[in-house]
Amino acid sequence: MEQTLRKDRKWLSQKGRRLEYFTIGWNLFEGLVAVSAGAFAGSISLVGFGVDSFIEVTSGATLLWRMAVDSDERTRERNEKISLQIVGTCFLALAAYIGYESISDLVNRKAPEHSIPGIILACVSLLVMPVLSRAKKDVGKKLQSAAMAADAKQTDFCVYLSAILLLGLLLNATLGWWWADPAAALIMVPIIAKEGVEDVRGKACDDCC
Repeated sequence: MEQTLRKDRKWLSQKGRRLEYFTIGWNLFEGLVAVSAGAFAGSISLVGFGVDSFIEVTSGATLLWRMAVDSDERTRERNEKISLQIVGTCFLALAAYIGYESISDLVNRKAPEHSIPGIILACVSLLVMPVLSRAKKDVGKKLQSAAMAADAKQTDFCVYLSAILLLGLLLNATLGWWWADPAAALIMVPIIAKEGVEDVRGKACDDCC
């Protein structure tokens, strides 16, 4: 029985690593496209979305590190806490950056250009991220991994941010509402900051237990 449980954990850990490799690859691509398109269009919501993608790369890397020692319970628990704090700190840094830039754009009435690549990227992300999140939640719950659950929640945030980003970009492109882009970015701030605070405090996700 114990041997079967160990095999199950090993298989789940391997699945978790595959999910994180995909997360890293996808988010590197997504981040490069979003930041490049955002910088070209002057869109803070698009740049913020891209930076969030790079943070997900960091999160994915920490999860790979955590999965590498899954068989050692003591090391696993230590790495759980460290992984949560790394992910949480990244969230807080992103929230601070987006908050500053979006308020600055609103005050200075900085109007972004239209971004078709950004709209396409947001649409694709809305299709990919929910599937990835569900897979991570399943592995995190079975492994009882708070770090994996937190990473899955970060993927959920990518879905929310994609929807907010898409709305802001569409309003700017179709109605010429220049303020929709920084306003959309500002909406992201409390959502991201809340999760960052919880992760830094080491609050475990209820779904992982």
